[in-house]
Amino acid sequence: MLALVRDMTGDHPARPVLVLSNDPAAKGLERAAALGVPVAAVDHRPFGRDRAGFEAELLKLLLAAQPDIICLAGFMRILTPAFIRRFEGRMLNIHPSLLPKYPGLHTHQRAIDAGDAEAGCTVHQVTAELDAGPVLGQARVPVLPDDTEGSLAARVLAEEHRLYPAVLRRFAATLD
Repeated sequence: MLALVRDMTGDHPARPVLVLSNDPAAKGLERAAALGVPVAAVDHRPFGRDRAGFEAELLKLLLAAQPDIICLAGFMRILTPAFIRRFEGRMLNIHPSLLPKYPGLHTHQRAIDAGDAEAGCTVHQVTAELDAGPVLGQARVPVLPDDTEGSLAARVLAEEHRLYPAVLRRFAATLD
């Protein structure tokens, strides 16, 4: 999120209008606010299994902010198809694997366990099918013989911070 916000300056075709989290204690909220970006949180926990109620609260904040594009970054809640349809073609996500390999969780360990020579990250459009939307960009890193889940995750994260801003810039330019 910070890489995206910091990149959206100068000639960038997009500007951040809201950083929204499902965790009121998320450090990113403080960091975004310090950069002058409006922030909000909708704690998912009080909603329990009421995803529709949670998403209705998210929707109120999003509609008030009027974003042209929604960029998910570390948002670890699965959104319903109805919510996703509302922003179809305008919602992006970053995933820490070379999709379609390893959708879901524990991607780095899965790449190591499979003996993959490379791993990486993918920016994709969000669709109702988890981690299956059209791929907009990927970055690759080698899987080293002594890699742990943590060391591989750190190298992939560095690439995420380069890839996501570049893809957002390109994607936002197509909406003008």
